Amino acid sequence: MGRLGKALAFIKKPDDAVVLALKLAAETGTASDIKKARTLFLKLSPGDRRSALAMISGSGD
Repeated sequence: MGRLGKALAFIKKPDDAVVLALKLAAETGTASDIKKARTLFLKLSPGDRRSALAMISGSGD
């Protein structure tokens, strides 16, 4: 989740709610933080989700 948060910080703003939630979930690892981060991530546009996942997978597709 930390890498995903860093990728989204590049795509979105570093102080975006999704980015902050992902960073918190990576730091704490609690089930509630992870659930909140996942929920916010799924609310992103498909393009933003796809871009972030592509960045952490290392593919340029």
